[in-house]
Amino acid sequence: MRKTNKTLKTIALPLLACSMLGACSTADRISQIGKAPEMAKISNPTTEPTYQPVSLPMPTPEEITPQKNSLWQSNRVTFFKDQRASNIGDIITVMIDIKDEATMDNETEQTRSSGESAGLNSFLGLEQSLNRVLPEAVDNTSLADFGADSSHSGTGSIEREDEIKLRMAALITQLLPNGNMVIHGKQEVRVNFEKRILQIDGVIRPQDISTDNTVSYDQIAEARIVYGGEGQITNMQQPRYGQQLYDIIFPF
Repeated sequence: MRKTNKTLKTIALPLLACSMLGACSTADRISQIGKAPEMAKISNPTTEPTYQPVSLPMPTPEEITPQKNSLWQSNRVTFFKDQRASNIGDIITVMIDIKDEATMDNETEQTRSSGESAGLNSFLGLEQSLNRVLPEAVDNTSLADFGADSSHSGTGSIEREDEIKLRMAALITQLLPNGNMVIHGKQEVRVNFEKRILQIDGVIRPQDISTDNTVSYDQIAEARIVYGGEGQITNMQQPRYGQQLYDIIFPF
């Protein structure tokens, strides 16, 4: 009885927690009826709880030797002042042009068969006495016969096509010891009751920044590009939380 009660508690607690979370989500959605999605406030990304400074392997910093009686410095990129983003807080434009297409087909087929047989033709004459311990119909020349057949076949197909083309501004949030820069950019666009969210994070090199202060997405290391949305259309495209929970816990 105690074991049954313990099992019921183990099952009931997660279900109760999910129900409470679902109720909170439902209440939030009900409170937003007739209202457009709220826009996030502009804030310093380094002060957000989820912000973490980037730590990557760095080479040994090179010492810069000033040149006497010279207008040129060894750490300068051009003779005149560089107008491209180079300090924390500077803005840089990121060019995103992704056109990805992939098709993959996979087919697997496996067949296996096996058989085993055993008999006792003669064993010091004792084979004639097997009917004393076994049924009379036992044939000592064919005591055991095993066989097994198995077959498996599977097919799979994946076809994916992604295309994203946009420009967005990002801020330099960190300067790494080797001169590389960490960037973070986020934009929100609201059209009626649907909000589009664009976000990009990564590490860039100063020499990859073009003269018009832009950088291509394929020159961003550790790039994290997010293109999503919130609103009525997005909510309608998502299955209900009960169905999602059912799909997770149902084993068959």
